[in-house]
Amino acid sequence: MFGGRKQSGISKTRGVRLNIMIKNVILSLLFTVSVFAQSSTKSIMELKSKKFTRAVNHNSLNILSEKPKKKSIGLGIIYSLLLPGMGELYAESYQSGKYFTIADGMLWSVLAGFDIYGINQRNNYRAFAQSFGNVSSGSKEDKFYADIGFYDSVDDFNKEKELNRDFNNTYDPKTHYWRWESDSQRKEFRNMWSSSENAFNNIRFAVGALILNRIVSAINAVRLIAAYNKNISTGLSWNISFGVQNKVNLPSTFEMKFSTHF
Repeated sequence: MFGGRKQSGISKTRGVRLNIMIKNVILSLLFTVSVFAQSSTKSIMELKSKKFTRAVNHNSLNILSEKPKKKSIGLGIIYSLLLPGMGELYAESYQSGKYFTIADGMLWSVLAGFDIYGINQRNNYRAFAQSFGNVSSGSKEDKFYADIGFYDSVDDFNKEKELNRDFNNTYDPKTHYWRWESDSQRKEFRNMWSSSENAFNNIRFAVGALILNRIVSAINAVRLIAAYNKNISTGLSWNISFGVQNKVNLPSTFEMKFSTHF
């Protein structure tokens, strides 16, 4: 009887020890898994933190408003000399420059008009001299056509030169002959010659006006560019920066920075 109880007690004791050993093994396994999990979680969080730190750098957005660059006075002068008004346009002040451009266009039109009229009148008086002054065909110098308007014939011209001992300026009748049929025709020729010469003289004034227009435009462009650059120097520039801060275990935050420069 006692032997059976003793054997039964031993079996229970062994069962308890086995259960304790199993529990210890399970606890050890759970502890090991927990430590490994914490270590892995920590490594993953550190890796994410590094990625987030890099992401912050990539998520930042800078908006910079720089000062406009200063304009070159020399370049403005060149523009105005090429085409009046372009220097003012370069200085962003074409309101006054447009008048120089309009004036330049008008002057070119006037110059072209004088040139066309002068050439036409020259062709007319030369044809008139051949028809009514008996001038031989062929090229003649401009001085010849100026002289025949004051004398009725080449003989009258040569006599006057010979009386004044100016033999070098006489004309050879074989090559430079003329004789007007009437004094009125000579005067009519003289008027055509004068109108042609006046037209060509006016071309010189038109050219001078074109040059003067460019000089005045260049001076005005220099003044406007200097004012433009001065406004830039005393102006205000600003800088705006946007960014996103990503932090571990914390919500992302949005940042905006604003700075000014005088």
